[in-house]
Amino acid sequence: MRTIFKHTICALLLLAVTITAHAQSAFKVPPYQKFTLPNGLTVYLMEQHEIPLISVSAVLPAGAIYDGDKHGLASLTAAGLQYGTKSFTKNQIEEELDFVGADLNSYATKEYASLSAKFAAKNTDKVLAIVSEVLTAPTFPAVEFDKEKERVLARLDQAKQSPRQVINAYWDNFIYGAHVYSNSTSGSPATVGKLTAADLKAFYNNNYIPQRSAIAVVGDFKAADMKQKLTRYFGKWNNKGAAQISVPATVTAPTEARVLLVNKEDARETTFLIGGLGIKRDNPDYVAIDVVNTLFGARFTSMLNDELRVNSGLTYGARSSFNPLKNSGTFYISTFTATKTTEAAIDKALEVLNRLHEKGLDEKSLTSAKNYVKGLFPPKYETSGQLADLLTQMFWYGFTESYINDFQANVDKLDLARSKEIIAKYFPKDKLQFVLVGKSADIKKISEKYGKVTEKQIKADGF
Repeated sequence: MRTIFKHTICALLLLAVTITAHAQSAFKVPPYQKFTLPNGLTVYLMEQHEIPLISVSAVLPAGAIYDGDKHGLASLTAAGLQYGTKSFTKNQIEEELDFVGADLNSYATKEYASLSAKFAAKNTDKVLAIVSEVLTAPTFPAVEFDKEKERVLARLDQAKQSPRQVINAYWDNFIYGAHVYSNSTSGSPATVGKLTAADLKAFYNNNYIPQRSAIAVVGDFKAADMKQKLTRYFGKWNNKGAAQISVPATVTAPTEARVLLVNKEDARETTFLIGGLGIKRDNPDYVAIDVVNTLFGARFTSMLNDELRVNSGLTYGARSSFNPLKNSGTFYISTFTATKTTEAAIDKALEVLNRLHEKGLDEKSLTSAKNYVKGLFPPKYETSGQLADLLTQMFWYGFTESYINDFQANVDKLDLARSKEIIAKYFPKDKLQFVLVGKSADIKKISEKYGKVTEKQIKADGF
């Protein structure tokens, strides 16, 4: 009896392993259709019938890089899409969507604006009628804009109380310099304070153009029916826009180590970033870089967190990140520490970075990182909303479904020799850039140890 039980358990374990291995190896982008409407709008349709829900994701060339000197304009315009349309007031939009339990969000990033919606399949026509007007016929009423501007100004005023909320805006401005990637998405009190509803309308007319935009619909529908609906709702959208600025394809790399010291007089700790230029989103080594960075600083048991948090007790958390964009990107180590341990924390972070370059990875840690990355990957693309977002990200950044379909294989083929090449090529260790937010009187001398120092006051407008 015991032998039969033992064999049964073994058989079940073998079956479980087989299923898991099959599930991982079989993880592919589900079939989808892609076509272009006569007005130039790219459309993706992916049927997913397990749950009677539909998700919509749209991406448009209307990010902060097109703000000019009106920083914050793209963000306010994206939010303002929901202030009202030719057929619906703001209250009507909210009430109609609340009544059917639908979600609608719109926002701007540094490069693009985005709209997403989620709703029950039975409410498709009702919700698509609203979504299409929000995207193609917003009116930007001044009354609603004035209310939103006051809320944004209040948030901007509060944001600089927390260095962790604003340090990335200082970082982008410091790293990208004259490039439009230095534009902050949020803007500043001085720039936002000057914006009007007319500015939003002009920004919309210039940048919300179907020719360079895409919409993805994923969920419980028949593709032929949805194609007819989208043609009806979006086919007459013919905004030609204005000629957009040409975004420089390259970013000038730093020629020397530099420090931006942002003085916050009442700070009792120092928040800092260390790094340099990173990668574009369509980098062919993206997967390998992700695996190495997972081990270096992207998971809780990373080299950085172990050394700075667990072994040294210098911080409550340290990590490393790549922030890839279409034409460039940055890499940085980020953490915070008490003012009196600023130098020790920076030195320790640099020590871990140097160790990564000098000693590389070992077989055990690389295997652990590969398993960790593979385990987290499928859950990122389980829901209709995640899949709709994936399709619009593929459109915007120009990568194909091979990123998904070949992910497991690309992770598995990363070996120690290749990881060494990845570290040398993509993890900057020379001419490092530093952004420190803390009490200048206590840390300026320390800052000078790492490079040429430029100082700003956190109370000054902008970044």
